[in-house]
Amino acid sequence: MLTPLRQSQRPWPAIIVLIAALLYVGAVVGNNGGDPMSFVTYDGHFAYQIALRGSQAAPFLDVPAYRYQRILYPLLSRILSLGQAELVPWVLIAVNIAAVTLGTWAVEKLLVHFGTSHWYALIYGLYGGNFVALRTNLTEPLAYTLVALAILAWEKEHRWWAVAAFSLAALTKEVTLIFAVAYALYTLWQKDWRWTMALAAAGLPYASYQLILWAWLGSPGLGSGGAGATPFSPIPLGGWLSIINVNMAAFLLISLMVVPISVLPTLAGIGLSVRQLLAGLHHPVVYSLLLNSIALLFLPNSTFREGAAMVRLTEGVMLCMVLYGALVKSGRVLNYSVLWIFSNVLLIRGVA
Repeated sequence: MLTPLRQSQRPWPAIIVLIAALLYVGAVVGNNGGDPMSFVTYDGHFAYQIALRGSQAAPFLDVPAYRYQRILYPLLSRILSLGQAELVPWVLIAVNIAAVTLGTWAVEKLLVHFGTSHWYALIYGLYGGNFVALRTNLTEPLAYTLVALAILAWEKEHRWWAVAAFSLAALTKEVTLIFAVAYALYTLWQKDWRWTMALAAAGLPYASYQLILWAWLGSPGLGSGGAGATPFSPIPLGGWLSIINVNMAAFLLISLMVVPISVLPTLAGIGLSVRQLLAGLHHPVVYSLLLNSIALLFLPNSTFREGAAMVRLTEGVMLCMVLYGALVKSGRVLNYSVLWIFSNVLLIRGVA
């Protein structure tokens, strides 16, 4: 295992990730005639519409409440655009570049805190899910950066800052609430009732916002996806296995991506976290790994069918696995986690 970072060293992983992100964005923009709208694709189109139109974007969204619930990324981009419509697509890109860089820095700090080499932060920073989200103006970079900052604040005993960061992460992407629940379970085990209640309260802004969406748009934002999404699977990995009933060839092709990036790490995450809990290691990172891994088991068929969606939704497990490896000083876990960087194969055509 590489030696831990000395506090005086520069945050090289974050710098490398920043350079990689800038080069990637430059390549995409250059190949599209300098047009930042080339990043406004797929679901990122909805973030762009909200950033551009604010509360008037509903007619341009497939499922308005579902899209509006992920409000922080487009809202922040709208504010930073200073009301200039032509700046919106550029700011959306800039916010995600800054988020990936800051998130890598936070993971560096956590690795050093756990006594492990800061270079493993490159797994997080160069993870394909971050770059897929960067390419398509999605919320994962900001959401998981806020999670990483929350975990860092917790480890540094700035717990109220951690609660605030968890709250903001939920308003960026709702799945990050899993982390707040994991930390609440940890404090519940510790019988630290004050922080159990505080972490439960981290979800109140999100819950309150759901009520606002319900009153405004006629439904809450909770759901398994936008238009065309299938329901969550009641059977573990049922969303993946059900693809067999549609097309065996498609199942095998999808599995080439889904199994190494998501399925195997998910099963490993459950096994490792349960083993540590049974051995008496009760740490919020262990709880986070367990809950994030369990959540992936029940993803819908419509998510398993899309490699880009799976790599983004696996980001929580990836972050937990890296931090878990650092926590228990497992070079094997950390070195296997390096393979996640190869998830960037999804970007082979992303400069087009």
